[in-house]
Amino acid sequence: MARIAGVDIPNEKRVVVSLQYIYGIGESTAKKILAAAKVSEDTRVKNLTEDELGRIRTQVAEYKVEGDLRREVSLNIKRLMEIGCYRGMRHRRHLPVRGQNTRNNSRTCKGPRRTIANHKK
Repeated sequence: MARIAGVDIPNEKRVVVSLQYIYGIGESTAKKILAAAKVSEDTRVKNLTEDELGRIRTQVAEYKVEGDLRREVSLNIKRLMEIGCYRGMRHRRHLPVRGQNTRNNSRTCKGPRRTIANHKK
């Protein structure tokens, strides 16, 4: 397995797909990285040379990925919670932050249902 930005990317997949295993790199970013590194998107990771891997690593190093990005996102959420803004309150209460309805859905945020005794709709 090739190791880029501290992540083992799968060998059998195409490079453009394998790069997406790195947190912070999506499809469009992966294509930009490969274009800048002059590597074909269709090549499999196992067929890459050390020179090509090195060029990909230098291009990935220009982006904020993995630990730094995760830290930045968590600090942003923590800042919103500390200043007490609406979005911060929604994060604190584990409710949807971006204006979604909560009457029927939002089970991902709220977690499994907790039944309340003698409570009917």
